[in-house]
Amino acid sequence: MKPGHDPARPARDTALRRVAREARPFLRARTGAILRLSGWSLLEFAQTFLSGYGVARALDDGFLAGRPATGLLWLAVAAVAVLPSVLAARGVFGRLADLVEPLRDGLVRRAVARALSGALGRSGHVGTRSLSQVTHQSEIARDGWAGLVLTLRSFVFTAAGAVTGLLALSPALLLIVLPPLVLGAALFLGTLPPMAARQRAYLAADEAYAAHAGELAASVRDIAAAGTAERTVAESRALADAQLAASRSLARWSAVRVVALAVCGRFPPLLLLLGAPWLLRNGLTPGGLVGALTYLTQALAPAVQALMTMLGTAGGRLVVVLDRFTDAPPPPADEPAPATSEDAPPSQGPARRAPVAELHEVTFAYGPRAHPVLDRLSLTIGAGEHLAVVGPSGSGKSTLAAVLAGTERPTGGAVRWRGCPARPADATSVRVLLPQHAYVFSGSLRDNLRYLRPDARDREIAAMADAVGLDTLLSRLGSLDAAVEPDRLSQGERQLVALGRAYLAAPPLLILDEATSRLDPAAETRAELAFATLPGALVVVAHRLSSARRADRTLVMDGPRTQCGTPGELLRSSALYRDLSGLWEPEEADAVPEQDVPEQDVPEEARREQRRLGEERAIRSTPPPSPV
Repeated sequence: MKPGHDPARPARDTALRRVAREARPFLRARTGAILRLSGWSLLEFAQTFLSGYGVARALDDGFLAGRPATGLLWLAVAAVAVLPSVLAARGVFGRLADLVEPLRDGLVRRAVARALSGALGRSGHVGTRSLSQVTHQSEIARDGWAGLVLTLRSFVFTAAGAVTGLLALSPALLLIVLPPLVLGAALFLGTLPPMAARQRAYLAADEAYAAHAGELAASVRDIAAAGTAERTVAESRALADAQLAASRSLARWSAVRVVALAVCGRFPPLLLLLGAPWLLRNGLTPGGLVGALTYLTQALAPAVQALMTMLGTAGGRLVVVLDRFTDAPPPPADEPAPATSEDAPPSQGPARRAPVAELHEVTFAYGPRAHPVLDRLSLTIGAGEHLAVVGPSGSGKSTLAAVLAGTERPTGGAVRWRGCPARPADATSVRVLLPQHAYVFSGSLRDNLRYLRPDARDREIAAMADAVGLDTLLSRLGSLDAAVEPDRLSQGERQLVALGRAYLAAPPLLILDEATSRLDPAAETRAELAFATLPGALVVVAHRLSSARRADRTLVMDGPRTQCGTPGELLRSSALYRDLSGLWEPEEADAVPEQDVPEQDVPEEARREQRRLGEERAIRSTPPPSPV
C-alpha cells in the first residue's frame, strides 16, 4: 500500500465527487468564456434590480405621494429594463457554445480512446458501451450541460439582483427572506448525492431487466422445451423487484426535493406577509413591501424553481452520464497479470500457449430439481485442435455446445476462454456458434457472408467459396451482389452460407452444432477439412461418425457420463462408441464415395486417414471365425 493511501476512499468517492474533480480543470481552462458569459448576464441583473425597485419607488414617490406622473415614470423604467435583458440573450447563447461544444468533443475523444485502448490491449475487448457514449450519452451530456449553464447563470444573476434590491429597500427584509432560502437550498443540495446514486441504481436495474427481456424473447422455445419456465419467471421477478425497489427509493428522495422546493419558493412570501407589521413599524415603506413581494414572486421564486427542477432532472442525468465517462474502465475479470521473472517457474522453457476453451468441473441442469445433463465435466480444447462430440439423441451434445459458447451458464463449475472466465462481452471476439438451423437474411450474398467480418475482401470471399464448397451456389446466383431470398434457398444452401460466414471470421473457437446436417457427406467432408486448416479450435457436434473419425479427439456423451479419446482408443475402450459405429455404418455405406471429392481439395493427411478408415471397415466386415 502506498503511503497516505486511504482504504476507505473508494467508498466515499461518489459519482458527484468524481465528476467535480474532472470538472475543475475543464472550467479553469475556460475562465475567459465564463467571464464573457457573466458580462452579458449583468444586463439580467440590472433588469431584476429595477423590476422591484421601480415598483417601490412608483408607489412611495409617485402614487402614494400624489404624483402619478412620477409613479408612471418609475413603472416605465421598470418596463424598459426588460429590453436590455432580451438583447443579452443573443450574447449569452453565443458565449454558451464556448462552454458546451468543448465538453462534447472531449467526451467523444475519451470514449473513442477508451474503445481503441480496449480493442488493442491484451484483452481485445470491444463492447457496445463506447458506441453508446459516442452517439447517445455524449448528446445527453451536451444538452444537460447547456441547460444547466443557462439555468445556473440565470439564477445567480437574478438572485443577486433581487438580494441587492432587497438591501436597497430595507436590510431588515433579508432577516425574513434569507433563512427559508438558505434552509431550502441546503436541503436540496443535500439530496443531490443520494439522488444521483439512486438514479444510477435505477438505470442499472433498468438495463439489467431490458437485457434479460431481450434474452428471454429469443429463448422462449428453448425455455418451453427445457421446462425451465419456473426458473425464468423467478429470475424475471427478481429483476423486476430490484427495479421497483430502485424506483421507490428514487421517488422517496424526490419527495424530499419537493419539500425543499416548497421551503424556498413558498415560505419567503408567506413569512414576509406575516412579518409585514413588524417591518412597517421599523421603517419599511408600503412601496418597499410591495417591491419586496415583487422580488420574491416574480424573480426569486421562478429562478429557484427553475434551478431545482433543472438540477433534479437534467442535472441528475448529467452527473450519471458524466460518471460513465470519468470512471476508470473495469479490468477484465480474473485477467492474468503478465508474468515476471520471479513468477516463472525455473527451467520451464518458453511459456505454453493458453488453451482456447476450458471446462472445469462443469455441471448443468435445466432446473433446480432436474437431473444434470452435464455432471462435473472437465475438458480442455487447445488452439488448432479438432474435437468431435458424439452421442445418442438427448445425451446433452447441444447443451455442451451452448455452455461452451457461453449462451448457457453452468449451474456449477467454470468455463474459461483463452485463460480468462467466459464473459458475454468477449463472446464475439472469441467464438462463433453455428446451430443446425442457419441464419440467412434478405440482402446481397456479400452482406450475408461478411456479416461477422465486414472488412473481408472479394478475393478472400472467393478463396473461402472454393475451400468450403460455396462455389456452386455462387455460380447459381451469379455474383456476390445477387440478392438472397432466404425462402428460395434450401436448408443445405443456408448452412453453406453460414459456414462461409464463419470461415471468413476465423474465430479462435468455432462450434458446429450439427451445422452440416443438411449437407451430403462429400460436402460435409469438404467443409470440415477446410475448417481444420484454420488456426482456431474446431468443435463439431457430429451426426455422422465420419465427422468423429476426422477429428483429433472425440468426446462420447451418454448423459452425464462422458469419455474422450482418439477414434482408435474409443473403439477399444467405449462400448457406446462401438455401438454408434455400428449404427452409423449403414448410413455411411450409402454415402457418396470418397473419390467423388476432388482430389486437390483433400489434403495428404486426410487421404491417409481415408485409407486407414477403409482398412478399419475391411477388418470390421470380415466375419468372425466359426466356433470349433
